[in-house]
Amino acid sequence: MQATAYTFDPETRTGSVLLDDGTPVPFDAAAFDAGGLRLLRVGQRVRIRTEGEGDARRVVFVTLQTFDDPQA
Repeated sequence: MQATAYTFDPETRTGSVLLDDGTPVPFDAAAFDAGGLRLLRVGQRVRIRTEGEGDARRVVFVTLQTFDDPQA
């Protein structure tokens, strides 16, 4: 699934993304670390995996979106 980086705190490695429908979804340091990123800028397109639904939905993996990504 694709999203846009919405917030990011480099000290805690936590933040949130906006889904394409405008829904914000938070991510924790474990989700950030799982994607192998070192830094994230607000506005960057990212690829994510989520768990849960509704208010319990959370990002469990976040990495940069690439144009040649077959799982996008």
